[in-house]
Amino acid sequence: MLVAGFPAGAWGTNCYLVAPAAGEECVIIDPGHQAAQGVEEAVAKHRLKPVAVILTHGHLDHVASVVPVCGAHGVPAWIHPDDRYMMSDPEKALGMTIGQPLMGELTVGEPDDVAELSDGAVLDLAGLELSVAHAPGHTKGSVTFRMPEQADVPPVLFSGDLLFPGSIGRTDLPGGDPDEILRSLARVCLPLEDETVVLPGHMHQTTIGRERATNPFLRQVAEHGPGGGGSDAAAAPRRGM
Repeated sequence: MLVAGFPAGAWGTNCYLVAPAAGEECVIIDPGHQAAQGVEEAVAKHRLKPVAVILTHGHLDHVASVVPVCGAHGVPAWIHPDDRYMMSDPEKALGMTIGQPLMGELTVGEPDDVAELSDGAVLDLAGLELSVAHAPGHTKGSVTFRMPEQADVPPVLFSGDLLFPGSIGRTDLPGGDPDEILRSLARVCLPLEDETVVLPGHMHQTTIGRERATNPFLRQVAEHGPGGGGSDAAAAPRRGM
């Protein structure tokens, strides 16, 4: 399996291109702010053919390049219906008023073809099997994508802004909920195998086992449940949007 990832834009959002191997079809995960050039460079370097863009959530730092990337390759974008409005109305998602400047000139809006994700769906794209888990808390429509173990490759979780190394996504923007993100951690992350590789929306890769042992938020839900031990999610570092 090939995973080509790079941090893009003002928020250092990780964009991933995933394919069975070089020279084959691929999916693009979270082409955010200033990600279009990096996508084209990775496509050329690895001789890839994009077939879809899939989005962990609708914040601008994860979707700002969706329109140019989908347009360049004639592919659909997949997003949870609860976050779909954010592609064309990012100011609302950030709690901004109409007329406030938004990172200068940005291409916002929906691509020509949009498909909606649902909890428990399994996407069969580019020869890959990606299981969708609805994981609200950072936004109402946040999701993760999980790939099963294959050959010598361990399971992989594209966690978006649900789970970071040592932390979790912020919950102080519209649609965020500190209690809900703890419930999502318990439902989506705790059942996974320790060897599952976590590729997050920001920062570097980690594993479920490492986070189970060291991440204070994941430890909180493991030891006390998603409703016990108090909620410290509101105090999570504010990475990205």
